[in-house]
Amino acid sequence: MSTILHILATAPITSNQVQSLPMPHTAGVIQQALTIVFGVIGAFALLMITVSGLRYVLSSGDPQKTARAKDGIVYSLVGIAVAVAAESIVLFVANKL
Repeated sequence: MSTILHILATAPITSNQVQSLPMPHTAGVIQQALTIVFGVIGAFALLMITVSGLRYVLSSGDPQKTARAKDGIVYSLVGIAVAVAAESIVLFVANKL
């Protein structure tokens, strides 16, 4: 095993071989990671809309509880809008690279 590594380590590499080596496509990896992150953010915002809707239904007409539930729904909708806009911007920039 060590002889194979020694042979590979000492083998000369020409400039043509260096140019043909595959380079990792980091933009694709970053794009996939950010797509997952934005998907999690969107899923969390949808969960918060559901929880806030449940709080609104269970508020029993209490103005403070109703206001907090409405605020939660609005903030969750803003979160979804930001996540969608951010993902669109990232995809646009990543496709230009």
